[in-house]
Amino acid sequence: MPASGPPRPPTLDEVAERARVSRTVASRVINNGPNVSQAKRDAVEKAIRELGYTPNRAARALATRQTGVIVLAVSGEGPEVFADPFFAQVIVGASAALERTDLHLVLSLATPGHGHRRLHNFLQTRGADGVMLVAMRGLEPLIDIAAQAGLPTVFLGLPMHRTAAYYVDVDNAGGSRAATEYLLRAGRRRIAMITGPVDTAVGRERTRGYTEALLLAGLEPFATAPGDFLEAGGAEAMRALLKARPDLDAVVAANDNMAAGALRVLRDAGRTVPGDVAVVGFDDAPIAVQTDPRLTTIHQPVQAVGREAARMLTELLAGGRPESFVLPTRVVVRESA
Repeated sequence: MPASGPPRPPTLDEVAERARVSRTVASRVINNGPNVSQAKRDAVEKAIRELGYTPNRAARALATRQTGVIVLAVSGEGPEVFADPFFAQVIVGASAALERTDLHLVLSLATPGHGHRRLHNFLQTRGADGVMLVAMRGLEPLIDIAAQAGLPTVFLGLPMHRTAAYYVDVDNAGGSRAATEYLLRAGRRRIAMITGPVDTAVGRERTRGYTEALLLAGLEPFATAPGDFLEAGGAEAMRALLKARPDLDAVVAANDNMAAGALRVLRDAGRTVPGDVAVVGFDDAPIAVQTDPRLTTIHQPVQAVGREAARMLTELLAGGRPESFVLPTRVVVRESA
């Protein structure tokens, strides 16, 4: 008697039959597509577990010309990118959104020059099905690279000088306005700001929120100094503010890294926090609970940004038309203000 050989793997049709749904619905669930009720989704997932079904990625790629890969593209050098916890949290959120799909996340750190050309070639040869772009500085070459490839693209944060059909952002202006209003309610009136880079939308919006809060309170913007979102840059900006306006009584920093640098300079200058100078950051990053004193800051849901951007991209790949949106921020009160 001939050997029977290994058991045949279950098919998508068998999953659909067991779940009592159409093949199309079963495929949408497997690919995390839209327009599927929770009851049908649960039934398909149960059938997948019971049958031990594993999607055949090679067959699907031949049939649909899809690779099963999406790219998270970021401009910059590795050390520079990973010095900011924002990116790690984005990756965690995006990965979580893709756990129930057959899509793989590839991180591309595209350095100017060769790195940009390499990403261009990768996308042009359809090495990926879609792209998530972290909108950073003004005329970002990655935006053109993605557009030339013609791939579905979702922005994490609005680009500075471009329109974006699909994006997930946070309320940067509203968060900075809330930080400034919090300080005003505490009786502070000489409130300075360490801004983000002027060629970033996030830097511009957080400065706008600070300015609006003061104007609404009948005050002129007190003093600003540019920063670079790094701790050393925040320290340098704080030294400049103390030199220009030594009578300041509060500082809003456009992110927690710069707020940490400001705290160090204030301590070295003999200023107590929050007694002499109150400090508020932005992000609610891990460093906010490691400083002394711990930072009062603006919480932004960074993991949710990555998660929702990945979900939006999978919906685009499944033929849907998701809506872009802005996530809320909130004040987190600690000891620095």
